Amino acid sequence: MPRTRRPFDQLTALDKTVHEPARLAILTALSACRSAQFRYLLAVTGLTPGNLSMHLTKLEQKSLIKIEKGFAGKYPATAVHLTDAGRDAITRHWQQLRELEAAAKYLKASKA
Repeated sequence: MPRTRRPFDQLTALDKTVHEPARLAILTALSACRSAQFRYLLAVTGLTPGNLSMHLTKLEQKSLIKIEKGFAGKYPATAVHLTDAGRDAITRHWQQLRELEAAAKYLKASKA
């Protein structure tokens, strides 16, 4: 088996802040760019403005993102940036999922 831990143990060890689907989508989108506007994250995630705000607040409280509020001309603009800790967290999360997938494939093959 690729890891000494069982797949269930690997699954329960995932960071719940990152693994939650909406936050995983936000962090994944942010990992592909330097920063993103609030409206862009709305479009990419399909979340409502209130729901997106709630998830962004949770990510900011964990220091995974930084939110900057300002103006674009006369209009309010909110930019969201992935912090170094956020970039590490999303990279680690995807690695853990790949390891979990490898462990599950190993178990399936060993039962065949």
